[in-house]
Amino acid sequence: MNQPEQTQKRSGKVFWIAIISFLSFCFIIGIIIVLILFKSIFSGMNKNEFEYEVIKSGNEKIAIIDLDYTIITPEILVRQIKKYREDKSIKAIVLRIDSPGGGSAATHEMYEEVKKTRDSGKPVVVSVGTIAASGGYYVACGANKIVANPSSLVGSIGVIIQYITIRDLADKLGIKDVTVTSGDLKDTGNPFRDVSEKDKKYLQDIINDSYELFVEIVAKERKINIDTLKAIATGRVYTGRQAIKLGLIDTLGTLDDAIKIAAELSNIKGEPTIIKEKRKTYFLDLLLDSISKIGLGEINKLLKDEYLNKPVLQYKYEIIK
Repeated sequence: MNQPEQTQKRSGKVFWIAIISFLSFCFIIGIIIVLILFKSIFSGMNKNEFEYEVIKSGNEKIAIIDLDYTIITPEILVRQIKKYREDKSIKAIVLRIDSPGGGSAATHEMYEEVKKTRDSGKPVVVSVGTIAASGGYYVACGANKIVANPSSLVGSIGVIIQYITIRDLADKLGIKDVTVTSGDLKDTGNPFRDVSEKDKKYLQDIINDSYELFVEIVAKERKINIDTLKAIATGRVYTGRQAIKLGLIDTLGTLDDAIKIAAELSNIKGEPTIIKEKRKTYFLDLLLDSISKIGLGEINKLLKDEYLNKPVLQYKYEIIK
């Protein structure tokens, strides 16, 4: 066989390998999409998607809920709180908070649900981990008691709106933005134009009103004079040791201490049974979890980061790195 024939044969083989590889990739992606759609449909039909996991056995039950994330939507915590409030076998709830806060509306919904549970007669005790700042602290104020470690960070009573402008960069790249609005404040936050004084006043009015609501709730729940509170509600955080002197928390202690307080408030004799919610695991979940290692998890993270960088009104503590 001469050289041209060998080269042609090798080229044909490479071509078919490339075609088969591409079709295999498309097939795998198609299977993933079908599995995700099937899981979504199945999850919607399955009313009992979660179950109780016993962390420690004992007498009557205390449920632990973790608020260990930046607050974007209230659904997860609200659903758990409501379920435990209505479950008569659950005598008390310990809300473990490790959150810098987040969206203002979602934060307020969480607070209202915690407060409703407390007012229903079912004790809610907050245990602060590393941080319960801004929205995290706002939610904590709905509980019967707040327990924090001496070195926990608590407070950051304040409101923030952040966004970036890229007008200069867009001009250099020759990018032109066309925005048609019904009023000159409709596109406040548009990154393609500079912030006007009218924009600043508009945003400051929103921040001031949200701040007043935050302060009113803390003053009422913690029984602190509102003028005294405003002197310390500057957006800064306090350690647990500082916070107890200011009346922002009730006692210093660990998660175990918070559980003991919850047991006392609910008149549980002896050691309580500690439970947490756990999602039921099916074969399909395991399969999708393994598939997600190809990078879908990173895509999900990038989408979340993108959402959090948008100009939303937030009760959130920011650390500038």
